[in-house]
Amino acid sequence: GKLPALPCSVSARMRAVWAAAATAATAAVLMFRTPQQSHASAPTAPPTNSAALIMQFGYPSTDNIKIREGYVLSYNTKHRCANWVCERLQAADLKVNGAERKACNFTEDLSVHEFFRSRNTDYKRSGFDRGHLAPAANHKRTQQEMNDTFYLSNMCPQVGKGFNRDIWNDLENYVRTLTSHYVEVFVYTGPLFLPQRAADGKSYITYEVIGESQVAVPTHFFKVILGVRNNRSMEIQAFVLPNRAVPNNTPLASFLAPLQDVERNSGYLFFERITNRYALVRRGPKGELAGCF
Repeated sequence: GKLPALPCSVSARMRAVWAAAATAATAAVLMFRTPQQSHASAPTAPPTNSAALIMQFGYPSTDNIKIREGYVLSYNTKHRCANWVCERLQAADLKVNGAERKACNFTEDLSVHEFFRSRNTDYKRSGFDRGHLAPAANHKRTQQEMNDTFYLSNMCPQVGKGFNRDIWNDLENYVRTLTSHYVEVFVYTGPLFLPQRAADGKSYITYEVIGESQVAVPTHFFKVILGVRNNRSMEIQAFVLPNRAVPNNTPLASFLAPLQDVERNSGYLFFERITNRYALVRRGPKGELAGCF
């Protein structure tokens, strides 16, 4: 990894150039010897303290990471919405009411290149809601924190009546209730694009796009929830819901899904730093939700 020594006859200027090259070569060797980041490692730039806490169990991916006041997001430039959003919730934070939802506005995310950005006009007369992935109600500590949930990069097109305003809202409320049973609740939320079998017997992934930006409409959405107790024992639940109107009497438990299925279909591993995470997946005794898992 070292450059050969210079002969004594070389000029001072040449020695300076050679020294600079040697420094660069040493740095290159050190970079080469640094182990490559794993699929779940953090971005190169050091995260803020908030992000370090939120992502302490690993990053499912490191592409197009956006660090907000209360959540971390990976953005999909093709679909014009997030791959996943991760939050860390605690009961004390949810009790703080330092923000007004009426003061928030749905806002284009200017940190996304204009080619890949979703816009409010894409949703206008589309028939879909701007559905939060990180809900505003989870982030009431400050006005800025709630404002951050209104970036369109935190939205996906969702069916309104029967989904976003109903069963999806019920699931968001359920996640918040878990903070009374766990000292920390971590939740991943994101879109899925799942195949359906057609009349010819083959399976196809088809989805609608809306607006001039061609924002992809997911076929389904997932939530993967990790509850951490005082003694650091942990439990996991995963849900997959179809992006369509769901009858009002449908129990949330009917949307419980194996963690492995969510990972296979999303392409991401969640909480990968927890080596026994599959053993932590809990359901109620008959598949129903108990008050805390």
